[in-house]
Amino acid sequence: MFNRISPTQLLRYAGLFTWAMVGIPLQLAASSIPAQEGAERVAAETNLHWWLLAYSTFGAGYWLVTRSLGVRRPRWYDVLLLGVLTACAIAVCHFSGSGLGGILLLVLAGVLPWLLPLSVGIPWLLLQHLALIPIFMLQGFKTGEAILQSMLFVGYSSFTFITALVARHQAQAREEQRRLNNELRATRALLAESTRLSERMRISRELHDLLGHHLTALSLNLEVANHLTAGKAQEHVRQAHTLAKLLLTDVREAVSQLRDEGAVDMGTALRTLTEGVLAPAIHLQMPDPFLVEDPEHANVLLRCAQEIITNTLRHAQADNLWLSFRRDGAAVQVQARDDGRGAAAPTAGNGLRGMRERLAQHGGSVRIDSAHGVGFALELTLPMDKPA
Repeated sequence: MFNRISPTQLLRYAGLFTWAMVGIPLQLAASSIPAQEGAERVAAETNLHWWLLAYSTFGAGYWLVTRSLGVRRPRWYDVLLLGVLTACAIAVCHFSGSGLGGILLLVLAGVLPWLLPLSVGIPWLLLQHLALIPIFMLQGFKTGEAILQSMLFVGYSSFTFITALVARHQAQAREEQRRLNNELRATRALLAESTRLSERMRISRELHDLLGHHLTALSLNLEVANHLTAGKAQEHVRQAHTLAKLLLTDVREAVSQLRDEGAVDMGTALRTLTEGVLAPAIHLQMPDPFLVEDPEHANVLLRCAQEIITNTLRHAQADNLWLSFRRDGAAVQVQARDDGRGAAAPTAGNGLRGMRERLAQHGGSVRIDSAHGVGFALELTLPMDKPA
């Protein structure tokens, strides 16, 4: 059963369970209020109301911030929500007069590596626990005892933080392995299609060069024999000549069919390349069927699509990638667009330069359209004329 649940879902459920357990002292405190009187009761009710508000806000915020954990890239409002959760945990510690808020900070430590870079997550972890020191001092701890109590929670939270960090790295490694496996499967599918096409071309050449030539020679010899024979033998020679011509016509039609229908199925390779990519979500559009006559052109299209997906995963911080292939006369146009961070003045790295060089070898071109905050867009054009 647990194999069907992702690590981030397990983390979420464990955190929600811990949050629910922290609520048990809240219920016990509420049940003890009727036994109090006067100003003590008013103060206890006030603290209980603020305690309940902070506790409930933490639970709702934790449910929201972990809803798409590991599925999409963190946004600014996730960081804002982390700040609210930290404040709520500290408030629980203050209004409960206990260290229950430290337990909630322990839960929060398991989320920090998924939403913050390491250079921000570690200071955040330390600062949120340092904020507990004055809370502990108000509860009657001496300064040294308050610091020691806070550092104990830092130790517990550090263990949770590192465990979550390792889980995140493992999840990223699995995603990278899945992507590389998809690329390998797509390349294998394209290679199989290219091999099939090459075999069809070889068979068509063999039929044309060997069987076709032999049948032509046989037809010519039968025509000569038709002039050299007479009577009943001539009738049999004439029939053999007719059959030879029919067979030669069939061979030529078979050769033409093998040449004309030989094409690489790009649809299978592209679907294999994009399947299983969780983030960003890839929206693929292409003709059905999407056939490319030249294997070299098919390889260029696949490598360009592979480079587009890789760049989006590594640099764009996008939630969606729209990838479209369409025929435009004697060329194929590829349009790619994401909703990531974009760039005001994008610089071409090795991937984009390699893509431009591949296309230029076949008379193709690349056009880049990007701006900061509006995503990254590419338009590729590849002529489909067969090489001479």
